[in-house]
Amino acid sequence: MRAALRTPGFKRLYAGLCASMFGDSLMLIVLSMWVKSLTGSNGAAGLTFLWLTLPALVGPLFGYVVDRIPRRPFLVAANFASALIVLPLLLVHDAGDVWLIYLVSFCYGVSFVVIPAALNGLLKDMLAEEALVEANATLSVTREAWRLVGPLAGATAFALLGGWSVAVIDAATFVVAALAVASLTVREAPLEPASLHWSAELVAGARHIRVTPLLLHPTLAVGICLLVVGFSESAVYAVLDAFDKPVEFVGPLLTVQGVGAVVSGLLSSRVIKRVGEPRALLIGLAFMAAGLLGVVASTRIWELLVSTAVLGAGLPILIVAYSTMLQLHTPGRLMGRVSTATEVLTTTPQALSIATGALLVTLLDYRVIFGLMAAGTVAGAVYLMVALRDSLSPALSGESATPVADPDPIPGSVLAEGVAAPLTGPGD
Repeated sequence: MRAALRTPGFKRLYAGLCASMFGDSLMLIVLSMWVKSLTGSNGAAGLTFLWLTLPALVGPLFGYVVDRIPRRPFLVAANFASALIVLPLLLVHDAGDVWLIYLVSFCYGVSFVVIPAALNGLLKDMLAEEALVEANATLSVTREAWRLVGPLAGATAFALLGGWSVAVIDAATFVVAALAVASLTVREAPLEPASLHWSAELVAGARHIRVTPLLLHPTLAVGICLLVVGFSESAVYAVLDAFDKPVEFVGPLLTVQGVGAVVSGLLSSRVIKRVGEPRALLIGLAFMAAGLLGVVASTRIWELLVSTAVLGAGLPILIVAYSTMLQLHTPGRLMGRVSTATEVLTTTPQALSIATGALLVTLLDYRVIFGLMAAGTVAGAVYLMVALRDSLSPALSGESATPVADPDPIPGSVLAEGVAAPLTGPGD
């Protein structure tokens, strides 16, 4: 973390992002809780997350815009806009206003697509290559640390004051983030004018992923996992019903998940530097599968909490390894489009699984649903082991598995073709 913190301006950026992540940790759990409390429906609550993920399906369009605008002013404007989009929640009073929660969830999803895409580019401009994994780990640990208090605080504020209080706090944290980014002085890489037809520019990110195995196969593996893990957005409420816990118990459950994530996150940069990004992805998937199987086997509440912590431990390793690979193997001029293309490729299966989970929770026992999630996660890990067996070999023999980043992995002649080959695959 020292290398990242020594970079001029990173401390201010980190402080602003900390505030924004705190607001997110409050709001994201409250959105689904609010719907559950108004409608009494587990499926309706799970659909909140579907609305959150839908904007990622048109991610390349957002990515094209991000790559055409300097990152710092874009992030300032995006954070101010995000502060405004949560304010309609002040108008929610009864079940007839659930559509407002869904609308805000959709707009929140847009924010979740464009802000990380621009932030990836800003971090690449700000930080030396060797500091990227530390910065990603620091941000991941902080995000997960807020899970220790954020969901519980959000659930408490919701229970005592109502959802409007969380909306006001969340809006304020976005303003803090905007001001922090506005205070930075960053020498950004010059923007390159569009030289191809707009359709070719739009798919440039997807094409880069397709021709870069160390991006394509991890993205597909994560997508296989997300094709089933999204079931949990609805199934978690069935778990609470089975253990005779109120809806507000989602807060403590996510806090325990955060404990596992923080402990894992503090070690993530060391693990990744030791074994390399591809092997670290496998470790993250293994922890997630173990946690999901633990939920299936749990019969007492402490067993459920331990399993949730193990599940949480897999997330930071997976996220930090994947984010670092994305930054190392993507030229700055394509960062927005590649970031949003991965959103499409991972969010499409996630959205499908959330929608499917809302149906399955009415048909199947939660143990069956979590068993399916564990099987899908294992399938993603097996695919990654087979597809990247050559890249995993150096890590197994003790050598670094992190390749040297290519400053321009896509030849101009490839981009000039202007038509992307069909893509299969996935797309948090």
